[in-house]
Amino acid sequence: MSDLEGAPHPAAVHGRAAHVRGLVLAAGAGRRMGGPKALVRRHPDEPTLVERAVSLLHAGGCSGITVVVGAAAEEVTAIVTALGRDVDVVPCPDWDEGMGASLRAGLTALTRSTHEGEGCVDAVLVTLVDLPDLTPEVVARVLDAPGHVDNDHSPHPDPDEHAVELHKTSAPTNHELRATLRRAAYDGVPGHPALIGRDHWEQVIASATGDHGARHYFRTTPHELVECGDLATGRDVDTREELDTSR
Repeated sequence: MSDLEGAPHPAAVHGRAAHVRGLVLAAGAGRRMGGPKALVRRHPDEPTLVERAVSLLHAGGCSGITVVVGAAAEEVTAIVTALGRDVDVVPCPDWDEGMGASLRAGLTALTRSTHEGEGCVDAVLVTLVDLPDLTPEVVARVLDAPGHVDNDHSPHPDPDEHAVELHKTSAPTNHELRATLRRAAYDGVPGHPALIGRDHWEQVIASATGDHGARHYFRTTPHELVECGDLATGRDVDTREELDTSR
């Protein structure tokens, strides 16, 4: 049994986040891992990392999932499309450039498409395929609960020093959702997943280069931080040894 089976279903409590689509960046070759991370299994009887990423985003409340593929695209696509949920695949021909290319491919595809019969996607919840201790509870918290605004755009802000606490009592309007820029933090250190409203997509696409993804945009733009260090470490893994020792 995987660690997602039999667990409480956060979406049953928090509800689906309408107009928010999960975006899994799963295009890398995983050279240090010995093969594409999307296809790796922590244990032989567990799902692949890409299956796990799709499942936890769905369980955490995303209405549907888009997976960006590159290395081993055919094999990853076959696994993802067999899941039988609202999941689609976006190819990234220049995946070897790094995470930035995958993010650009995913956002560009979603800019041009609609999902869920609800019109356009107003925000994406972006995550990586190599976060083995990410949980549906982290996803639900980032979707539901604003944390702090990083007004100084620091890559490692001190929440007590640089941030302003926010409070919301109702679901955001479509306009508010499109303007949202939010990410998880682990003991104050920003990480994934990141919630990026549609108003930011054009600038994120323009600034996403190399292996930095949206890092530059977050460094230069005020955004909310949602502390999740009580739920996970948020650490990515690059080697089999790191995966085996992850909790």
